[in-house]
Amino acid sequence: MNFPSNIFNSHSKEDGDFFLGISKILGFKPKKLDIYKKAFLHRSANKRDAKGNPMNYERLEFLGDAMLGTIISKHLYSEVPAGDEGYLTKMRSKIVSRKHLNELGKDLNLIKFVESRIPKSHFGDNIHGNVFEALVGAIYLDRGYQYCEKFINERVIEPYVDIEQLEGKVISYKSLVIEWCQKQKKEFQYKVYEDTGMDPLKHFAVKLTIDDKVMAKARATSKKKAEEKASKRAFFALQDKMNKQ
Repeated sequence: MNFPSNIFNSHSKEDGDFFLGISKILGFKPKKLDIYKKAFLHRSANKRDAKGNPMNYERLEFLGDAMLGTIISKHLYSEVPAGDEGYLTKMRSKIVSRKHLNELGKDLNLIKFVESRIPKSHFGDNIHGNVFEALVGAIYLDRGYQYCEKFINERVIEPYVDIEQLEGKVISYKSLVIEWCQKQKKEFQYKVYEDTGMDPLKHFAVKLTIDDKVMAKARATSKKKAEEKASKRAFFALQDKMNKQ
């Protein structure tokens, strides 16, 4: 494999290893290696460019999120001609859900490229999806839309997007429960109550009430996770009623 001339400097071994590793994932040779390096630069590295602007993957993540949504939207528009706007939006949300993007980042082992001052073992799952989106943004800036679309087709759509399977995939039980309650004109509320658990890590306890009746309770390390967990339990408790509507 021929190396770009700009990687032969005082850090040629490090840059050469990065070039080889990233090229294998991309399926093509990057032209501007610095853009891809930025896609894996965590804010904790505290680096700045010549103008004093912070350098990290967050701006590329923003761009990659937009490109991913556009290319997935185009695919769904072409593949599902009978799908209306609501259907296409839901399907796109399932494909680009945070959970799915985290899985993609893990499958590609992108975290091995991340530069930070924080031990990688301390990162949450979202780091995997964040750098995946940043990588998509870097591809767009380096090689343009066609290469970006090719990468997403090969790494996301072909191996993971099955329309029939996605139709039955639930990405948010909370959304399903809320939608059902609104359609049935039922009052619902998520309440955080005192958690007397002895766990060393702080937990949130949430109970979901529907028409003043407690339908489910759950505990988790965040309010959002506890609400989703309670919603899932309520969904299965109410599944027969919900399917009849």
